[in-house]
Amino acid sequence: ELQLVESGGGLLQPGGSLRLSCAASGFTFSVYHMSWVRQAPRKELEWISTIGNLGGLANYADSVKGRFTTSRDNSKNTLYLQMNSLETEDTGVYFCAQGVGTNRRGKGTRVTVSS
Repeated sequence: ELQLVESGGGLLQPGGSLRLSCAASGFTFSVYHMSWVRQAPRKELEWISTIGNLGGLANYADSVKGRFTTSRDNSKNTLYLQMNSLETEDTGVYFCAQGVGTNRRGKGTRVTVSS
């Protein structure tokens, strides 16, 4: 059974940094592209980033490009999201997802950016 467990969220001030992790199990992690999506309060789900199954370069939404970096460690079945220069608009629940545009995602981890 597919399981995705996000962690690393928290409360921090604008300009801060945070690294999210997503532990994957129940499927062959190294075969799948993986994505990060987020949901801000009272807004729809927003795609953030996708990385290929073997890692390397990732694609990013314009809203986070240059500030966020997605990476993965296939030996640990783990996906990461390094978030720098955080803004209040980055507040939301962050989910990792198997593939692109799927509903196969975890329960999320909450990030709150506030002064």
